[in-house]
Amino acid sequence: MNKKIRVLLVDDHTLFRSGIRSLLQRNEDFEVVGEAGDGLEGIKRARSLRPDVVLLDLHMPGVSGLEAVKVIVEEIPEVHVLMLTVSEDAQDLMDALRAGACGYLLKNIETDMLVDAIRRAAKGESVVSQQMTAKLIEGVRAPHKGDAPAERDRFSPRERDIMASLAHGESNKEIARRLDLAESTVKIHVQNIFKKLNMSSRVQVALYAVEHGFGQAKGS
Repeated sequence: MNKKIRVLLVDDHTLFRSGIRSLLQRNEDFEVVGEAGDGLEGIKRARSLRPDVVLLDLHMPGVSGLEAVKVIVEEIPEVHVLMLTVSEDAQDLMDALRAGACGYLLKNIETDMLVDAIRRAAKGESVVSQQMTAKLIEGVRAPHKGDAPAERDRFSPRERDIMASLAHGESNKEIARRLDLAESTVKIHVQNIFKKLNMSSRVQVALYAVEHGFGQAKGS
């Protein structure tokens, strides 16, 4: 029997939490281990429950979701935090991902997509709602390109190809198919990129890749 994905719900709307709980409880893959109505309680519950995934609202009274994700990721790095919010603001998206969230979902997401996103987050993958992907790419385009050549020299041509794919949110399977590589080979390259950048999140690497011009390589 597969291990259930343990989920903590943090949202200041009780009715919304109840809806998500009911949805997840209908799926045998998930176990909702707790709920919290604000960021501070969410931090406390994350510390005590050690869930696999935290579904975290962004804007809440008191301690915000942004403040909460910073604490949770720093104190409990094995916990994956997915923002689930109504905000389509590009700055909110960037702030959440830079704070350490592994993904950013909008509350109008389809049920099956939410379930898939939680599964992916539990495996350490990054997930961003399709509506926000373009804002992610545009939001991190930086005018400071002076260090781009030096940065590119840190990586092999194949690593640069893979970083471009990460910047566009591709999975290892999609990268392997596009570059005609074994998926295991892609995983090795991704781990090498993590080590060179001292990062552990695909989202962090994606942000870095676009900021330094790697995201423009796809299709060029």
